Amino acid sequence: MAGAAESSERGRSPEIRKDVIFNRWIIFSPARSRRPTDFKSKSSNDNSNPNPSSSYSSSCPFCMGNEHLCAPEIFRVPTPDASSSTSDWKVRVIENLFPALAHIRDNQQIENPNPSNSAPTVACAIQGLGFHNVVIETPDHAVRLSDLSPPEIGEVILAHGKRILQIAEDRLMKYVQVFKNHGASAGASLSHSHSQIMGLPFIPPTVSARLDSMKDYFGATGECGLCAIRSEELLIDESAHFFSIVPYAASFPFEIWIVPRTHYSHFHELDDEKAVDLGRLLKVMLMKLSRQLNDPPFNFMIHTSPFPVTDYQLSYSHWFLQIIPQLTGIGGFELGSGSYINPVFPEDAAKVLREVNVPT
Repeated sequence: MAGAAESSERGRSPEIRKDVIFNRWIIFSPARSRRPTDFKSKSSNDNSNPNPSSSYSSSCPFCMGNEHLCAPEIFRVPTPDASSSTSDWKVRVIENLFPALAHIRDNQQIENPNPSNSAPTVACAIQGLGFHNVVIETPDHAVRLSDLSPPEIGEVILAHGKRILQIAEDRLMKYVQVFKNHGASAGASLSHSHSQIMGLPFIPPTVSARLDSMKDYFGATGECGLCAIRSEELLIDESAHFFSIVPYAASFPFEIWIVPRTHYSHFHELDDEKAVDLGRLLKVMLMKLSRQLNDPPFNFMIHTSPFPVTDYQLSYSHWFLQIIPQLTGIGGFELGSGSYINPVFPEDAAKVLREVNVPT
């Protein structure tokens, strides 16, 4: 039976699907892969904590008691008061010790690099102004995000939202990217659980392409592309306020999107109840990926809307959280074309993930 199944899968025809959210074409080529159930990470060890049973590492700047090793703190959860210890915290938001962008302005005026009344130039630059922050998700060195309870993950999510609102007060900031790198091959330089926030003085090209594509879909159908995305074949799980799917034109094997059921344009609009609900579903998705794929390195990104936006833009822009397990590399074709080759059909990946049982 196994041989017949493998033969059938090898004989499945390739397919090219349009991703209407990011406006790109994805090639599904099952002949390039093993069976979906055979996918496992080959580099799970790069996630490992050198002291897996230890809640503290003297060399880790993110551990409780090592706050002096970090860049300046922005805020912590819970907010300290006169009766609490200065080291008593669950989540800390700090500046990045090695920031990609600096929020300290010099005396130079920040201007549009390509004003409408001047010709574009190849040599185009503006001051590297922005925010680059770190969210330390737990004081415990051995604890991962998926180990936290839904309310604890909710506190991390609310910390992201609070910091976005603070960054939005700077009128020069146009977009905020929240992301998490888990595992060395996914870009994490420290094993202590953390995520990052970058405030940008421009709207990144991928964000513009996403919004333009969602605008086109809305103009053609009258529907938000993410509100219309639900499919029983692609559904993994759902909660009171969110659902998780493998997208119809997933760029990567076992890619997951967590999407709000209600149309919201900005991630930072989450209230406490929805943050805990998102924390519960995010925890389940991370546990499913870990159990099925041998604890892979992964990235997650929150795709939100720029600020400010018009009322019409609010009608088609819808935020969501994207999780990408690092199972395959990106080669010359992907880099050169902007398209991706995915060896696992989304319906197959969704079925496998639905069937993975994890404690809730």
